Amino acid sequence: MNTTWRDDALCREVDTELFMPEVGGSTAEAKRVCMACEVRRHCLEYAIDAQEPYGVWGGVGQQELRRLIRARRAEQEAA
Repeated sequence: MNTTWRDDALCREVDTELFMPEVGGSTAEAKRVCMACEVRRHCLEYAIDAQEPYGVWGGVGQQELRRLIRARRAEQEAA
């Protein structure tokens, strides 16, 4: 899995804890950083492929990410 996109990620410039909020914590600031990031799509694809269960990846929160992972699994099983 190619992860060279990480070198250009905006999240490298901020506190990484922002992307792993505690239960019930806000993801708004992390998502704001992601929306301005040029490698957001690569990040989201990585998180889906790696089935990352926690955190904000590519501007998507934990619940949204889990839905995307389930959808990807369903697509793969149907193929």
